[in-house]
Amino acid sequence: MSSDPSALRARIKSVMVEELMLQESPEAIVDEAPLFGPEGLGLDSVDALQLVVALEKHFGLKIPDAEAAKGILTSVETIAGAIEAGGAGGEG
Repeated sequence: MSSDPSALRARIKSVMVEELMLQESPEAIVDEAPLFGPEGLGLDSVDALQLVVALEKHFGLKIPDAEAAKGILTSVETIAGAIEAGGAGGEG
């Protein structure tokens, strides 16, 4: 039952595109690219709220507060790390 890290990242990207209605394709999103700001995907605070809800719904990842969100919602890579550390995503 080993989880494939690249499969998890691909799933995160798919969820982001689907839930946030992004114009990007999941394949176009770089794992380390910033999610917020002009040099990344350019997400805003409304997107952040939707993303928190989507991550909990799809992966069981609970983000307790804004401070935790700043660290977790940096990139696809940091989201994947949080999911892996929490052991979430095995059921669904």
